[in-house]
Amino acid sequence: MTATTDGSAGAVGPRAAAASTTNEPRPGGAAAPGLGRTAPPDAARLDEAAARAAERAAGHLLARQDPEGWWKGDLETNVTMDAEDLLLRQFLGILDADTTHAAALHIRREQREDGAWATFYGGPGDLSATVEAYVALRLAGDPPEAPHMARASAWARAAGGIASARVFTRIWLALFGWWRWEDLPELPPELIFLPKWFPLNIYDFGCWARQTIVPLTVVSAKRPVRPAPFPLDELHTDPDLPDPPRPLAPATGWDGLFQRLDKALHVYHRVAPRALRRTAMNQAARWIIERQENDGCWGGIQPPAVYSVIALHLLGYDLQHPVMRAGLASLDRFAVWREDGSRMIEACQSPVWDTCLATIALADAGLEPDHPALVKAVDWMLDEEITRTGDWAVRRPGLPPGGWAFEFHNDNYPDIDDTAEVLLAFRRVRHPDPARLEAAVARGARWTLGMQSKGGAWGAFDADNTSALPNKLPFCDFGEVIDPPSADVTAHVVEMLAFEGLAQDPRTRRGIDWLLAAQEPNGAWFGRWGVNHVYGTGSVVPALTAAGLPVSHPAIRRSVRWLGSVQNEDGGWGEDLRSYHDEEWIGRGASTASQTAWALIALLAAGERDSEPVRRGVAWLAETQREDGSWDEPYFTGTGFPWDFSINYHLYRQVFPLTALGRYVYGEPSPGKAR
Repeated sequence: MTATTDGSAGAVGPRAAAASTTNEPRPGGAAAPGLGRTAPPDAARLDEAAARAAERAAGHLLARQDPEGWWKGDLETNVTMDAEDLLLRQFLGILDADTTHAAALHIRREQREDGAWATFYGGPGDLSATVEAYVALRLAGDPPEAPHMARASAWARAAGGIASARVFTRIWLALFGWWRWEDLPELPPELIFLPKWFPLNIYDFGCWARQTIVPLTVVSAKRPVRPAPFPLDELHTDPDLPDPPRPLAPATGWDGLFQRLDKALHVYHRVAPRALRRTAMNQAARWIIERQENDGCWGGIQPPAVYSVIALHLLGYDLQHPVMRAGLASLDRFAVWREDGSRMIEACQSPVWDTCLATIALADAGLEPDHPALVKAVDWMLDEEITRTGDWAVRRPGLPPGGWAFEFHNDNYPDIDDTAEVLLAFRRVRHPDPARLEAAVARGARWTLGMQSKGGAWGAFDADNTSALPNKLPFCDFGEVIDPPSADVTAHVVEMLAFEGLAQDPRTRRGIDWLLAAQEPNGAWFGRWGVNHVYGTGSVVPALTAAGLPVSHPAIRRSVRWLGSVQNEDGGWGEDLRSYHDEEWIGRGASTASQTAWALIALLAAGERDSEPVRRGVAWLAETQREDGSWDEPYFTGTGFPWDFSINYHLYRQVFPLTALGRYVYGEPSPGKAR
């Protein structure tokens, strides 16, 4: 995505060149040569600057509210979304020139100088993203001998070629005969028959993986091949041996065991009883159709929608069938068209999440609790409440529904994180129909408490979704496929419960105990859904103090010391995605508006308002704010899967700095404190 000033590709070391960074520490905390530490202005000038910045940011955010009451920023991921959209349309025979041209503009723009594509801004080249982007550009007519294409294919070969790409990439290639189905892990549709208590049943997978795997079992059974529009020999290290043999892992370990199971399943594919297989695929189709949302999508996310459309098409559903028409129309709504004519595909859309965070930010920045914008936002969120049972009830049968999803339409998969933040937003607004609001809050809190996992914490979508087996499957090399509890989600729930007057409830105390035990030795908390320890710590500290832990508590003091130790020389905070697999990056990265805000939110909750780290962080936010009240943030600070799938939420750069500035200017929100 980016190039260094000397023309080499992307990030060649920790915190590689970025235009918005003026003073980047190296891992370990040393200052960049020749750059001094910035000093904050005096207290009075800083307070005035923070108030002005908060006012400008609030004005910018208010201007972005939709007339219906919601907010939504672009959700940027990587070019595999765009490439797979073109491949789907090619597979279905509906690829048109305008869509291809627009997608190709976006994909070309994201290429690194060395020919590869990364999966996040400033990140290293990624083989699967590079292979898929290359194929998409071939579909757009870019010749393999063009300089940018030759660089891409050379980079891919040097990285191991198609044979080393992820399973999902090779599945897309198999659809056109560029890879043999026989050389892919087997995924039998009979998986749908496994009872809910049996290992590796579909409910052992996280909801995002479950929704993807069920349709892929149909694709795996059908093994379709459309005529390839061109060869891809240039992406193999050896075109005569595209899939070189690899030795099996020892049978005594999980990898070796599942490799041998996969070989057995390949044998079963050849002898599977036709009637059984047909019944399994038909049951999978029913499962898929039952979970199609009102807008035609599946789960509100692009990958399950894409594979569901393919699976149903293979089972005889033509493109004019109402299910297919609605599914294809939903995919069109993931497209973001730019002014330059390019087209970017969002993997998901985040209106509920963005709206509850925007509501909290504006309320904490001093908007009156009955401000029309806040009331309108709450009205919209109230209408988005999910009051029917979904897949979460498999693990929690009998639990009454009452939650919120991330997206416009995802009634089958409300999530605990959104529900907690929505309720926190509700408590900041004076709504004209308090009875309606209180009833929704009661349902949401009851459902959230019922989704607590056995250890006392909360996952995002399911309770006790912790089996280690799904991650061991040869098929599952694309990121997280289970949904265990995380510190950030648990913290948001604990904070919400504290605002509901339930800080002393035994279930809340179990959550607090889990959080205290999950603190890392350095004083930080791991961030599952945001990058990374700065996000985790920024989530947990406000929750613990809201729940009554004194700011003198040892866990709070350790977190304060850690945040101070990783503050950048320019006064901001940042953490690179590489921190998920390289501890040298923990707490280190170019300063960003959202991550600086997370650190400040934690420090303010810890009683550090007048400390030098807070003053320097607030000064950084005020100084880097744009004239229109927004901030620049090209860096990815959100995650779908840590490291494997990264997200740039375009509204994060707005809502979190406004929240931090608001709390600096107006003080900390607390249970029972009126705004």
